[in-house]
Amino acid sequence: MVTIGVYGFAVESFLERLRHADVRLLLDVRQRRGVRGPEYAWANARRLQSALAEARIAYEHHPELAPTTELRRLQYAEDDRQGVGKRSRRELAVAYTRRYTAEILDRADLTPIVAAPPGGGSAALLCVERDPEACHRSLIAQRLVERHHVTMEHLLPL
Repeated sequence: MVTIGVYGFAVESFLERLRHADVRLLLDVRQRRGVRGPEYAWANARRLQSALAEARIAYEHHPELAPTTELRRLQYAEDDRQGVGKRSRRELAVAYTRRYTAEILDRADLTPIVAAPPGGGSAALLCVERDPEACHRSLIAQRLVERHHVTMEHLLPL
């Protein structure tokens, strides 16, 4: 499996990274499937799903793995305290990590996610942040590695 964020990519480079990693299934773990700003309009749900369909990559939305609005606000408060923006965050707040794990991850059944994607290949966890350490997808990835013995790679913009 792999993880990938939106920030730092254009649609073409995003799809190329997925193709290079032989991704056949994209697992969207965002609560809101939109991204602000014209440079990332391609990552809004309908446009992204259309681009993936053209690239023959299946798409699934997993809102049960998305942080709640309350959890996101907790992270934003820590970002404000540290003086960093969402796009420049380098790590998750300890309180956010603890609560996301207890409230979301510990309750989630990840078994369907580790099932083989259609047509072989690999699956990708998608969220917004460029760096996995700044995103809840890293927590999901870590759990998949630890409990399901999945090999994980984090795809970054080149």
